[in-house]
Amino acid sequence: MLAHSEPPGYRRTAAIKRPKLDAYIDQIDRWLAEDKMRPRKQRHTSKRIFERLRDECGFNGGYTIVKDYVRNKKRGSREMFVPLSHPPGHAQADFGEALVVIGGIEQKAYFFALDLPHSDACYVRAYPAANTEAWLDGHVHAFAFFGAVPQSVLYDNDRCLVAKIMPNGERQRTQRFSAMLSHYVVRDRYGRPGKGNDKGKVEGLVGYSRRNFMVPMPRFASWAAFNDYLEEQCCKRQADILRGYKISIGERLQADLAAMQGLPDAPFEACDLRSGQVTSTSVVRYRGNDYSVPVAFGHREVWIKGFVDRVVIGCAAEVIAQHVRSYDKDDITFDPVHYLRLIERKIMAFDQAAPLQNWNLPDAFSTLQRLLEVNRAGFAGGSNS
Repeated sequence: MLAHSEPPGYRRTAAIKRPKLDAYIDQIDRWLAEDKMRPRKQRHTSKRIFERLRDECGFNGGYTIVKDYVRNKKRGSREMFVPLSHPPGHAQADFGEALVVIGGIEQKAYFFALDLPHSDACYVRAYPAANTEAWLDGHVHAFAFFGAVPQSVLYDNDRCLVAKIMPNGERQRTQRFSAMLSHYVVRDRYGRPGKGNDKGKVEGLVGYSRRNFMVPMPRFASWAAFNDYLEEQCCKRQADILRGYKISIGERLQADLAAMQGLPDAPFEACDLRSGQVTSTSVVRYRGNDYSVPVAFGHREVWIKGFVDRVVIGCAAEVIAQHVRSYDKDDITFDPVHYLRLIERKIMAFDQAAPLQNWNLPDAFSTLQRLLEVNRAGFAGGSNS
């Protein structure tokens, strides 16, 4: 005791002996090693390891010694992190999910989040789906919000962005994502597959946005109204002074903006681009739904631009149809005008024509229908005679 300024406490001089458990430690270690290759929610708990040892291996010890060993083993294998310094002018991007009520319907919202790690300034925008056009649209709105373009953006390996990871680790980008990067001259960077902590700043922003912008559950009449609210929250957050700093996010943002690039003259056209063919019923299929086009383009090859809020269909250099985007499955969106030329020739199909159902027409159209039917009947009778 005299050799220490304070009593050193109890010190173990020999390793802990676990006569009942020692024979099973190699088996436990194998299970824990295999768990690292499996999803987190399908890994062994201490209780499950104890049950397997008891039922499969003949273990007759208690649960406590198994639990203590597993806890110490997992604690020793937990990953440690190096504090990072983030130079100004760079960004991280990701998507999150939350339940919302839009137009009176409870549904899942997928929100795009872009974070500037140097200043912690952020931009958040919500969509009905986390698809290619939502990724592109999120970038376009985020860059417009800041009035500048980051030097680089760090991503995960989402399939909307990365078509393939090459053996040397390089990413083969999807065509539209590559076009967007070229338009804004942004360098893309990627985290390790399955390692969300590589872009910890935006991961934190996703959680922060869900807790602070979407609790209680948001209720808005439209997606546009919801996104106006989210943009307002991003602006308000710039007044916050975060722990470890003496100035606000907005003041620190100035260094980011000074290091970022200017916006191009025109924004990128944030859409998915595909080809298709018009069917015999004058519809084009896009993302599991059908959209009508004028019957004059039946059986023709067409191009399709899928925006977040609309679908635009064209043939050669001409836009031939435009519809509000549907996010249902196997939905059909008709424009009755597309079928009028065909119905004029097949007037007997007027009452049962699907494109005309629930189409509130003036009374004059009923009169016109009767006249056309009479004329058609008279023509048929004259030809028979």
